[in-house]
Amino acid sequence: MAKKITKKTDSAPRGSTFSKERDEKTLKKLVGLADVIAKRTLSGKEPRLEIPMRTKSNTLWDRKKGVLQMGDATAERELFNLNQAKQFMQTILHTSTIKEFIDANKTSSLRGVFYKAKHTVAGTKENTFDTQDESDPILEDLEVALGTLREELHIFAENRGVMAGNITVIDGGDTIDCRASGKGGHGIPSIVEEDVFQFGKCEAKFVLHVEKGTVWNRFNEDRFWEKNNCILTHGAGQPPRGVRRLLQRLNRELKLPIICVLDCDPWGHYIYSVIKQGSISLAFESSRLAIPEARFLGIRSKDFKECDLSDAVKIELSDNDIKRAKEIAAYPWFADNKAWQKEIDLLLSNGFKMEVEAMITKDISYVTEEYVPQRLKARDWLD
Repeated sequence: MAKKITKKTDSAPRGSTFSKERDEKTLKKLVGLADVIAKRTLSGKEPRLEIPMRTKSNTLWDRKKGVLQMGDATAERELFNLNQAKQFMQTILHTSTIKEFIDANKTSSLRGVFYKAKHTVAGTKENTFDTQDESDPILEDLEVALGTLREELHIFAENRGVMAGNITVIDGGDTIDCRASGKGGHGIPSIVEEDVFQFGKCEAKFVLHVEKGTVWNRFNEDRFWEKNNCILTHGAGQPPRGVRRLLQRLNRELKLPIICVLDCDPWGHYIYSVIKQGSISLAFESSRLAIPEARFLGIRSKDFKECDLSDAVKIELSDNDIKRAKEIAAYPWFADNKAWQKEIDLLLSNGFKMEVEAMITKDISYVTEEYVPQRLKARDWLD
């Protein structure tokens, strides 16, 4: 049985998003950033920010840890540089907006932050932000500059993950029995850190993470988690940070294996890669998000023949699919993995991809009652 994590005494009050201690740490980072600029200005130096570069060239593959990590390269953002002045001021404006949200103990969506900061500069026709495409990257820059997750800045994306299974969780002070969460399951929040989200009684032996809500519904309706003693999750495609962080905590704290059931295509392979190794945009947070021990159960390229599927399940690979598959095959963590090279080679030689839902052509519950249980028993997966 997985161990039980007891509720901490410094947890956030019921219904709160963060503990006071967490907010104080975030505010300290915000003030520290402002202090650096103020000290430079008062000493007669040009106001300037240094932002870590969120680029492929500044992302390093740590083979020993099995995760992507951010390098040390930074880019300067100067107030008196005509090409950088607007972004400098946008960065400071968002910093001020974030402080307002924290002081008020309120949160906002990315869209809300954009509108909160958007206005016309007095005496001009110039807007602080014209589109959200300007706003979002500035917030991402602040994340890496402060070493703080977006959610810790009181900014949230839409919740897209769901869980059910043999575990009890304490979410914002409320105890949730995921064994009795109904057809819809329990929504996974954006923040699942220990001060607001704890694990109670857990009997599960592993986590089965599926790609989409439609597939999750099949597994949940068939009570897969009950019959196979597991936790069932999905992330609505590319899983958001809250889902990835929850999966990592379940793996590291409760020692639960993370088994993935994803589409047999380059996009399913990429989702697995992000879950396992991390992503370029969030390389600075790989230690809190990546799960090097995650496993890919299926759907596999060999399944067309092994499961005797009909031609009706084939979806022809597009030129973009082929290009993406070759790019993924060249990732350092896949390049030296013979099993993954064989998997991607077979996908390309087949010339078609398959979705998890393709298994319904065998039987409504074939994927839950035969395919996954048999693969689990045989330990037939890719690492």
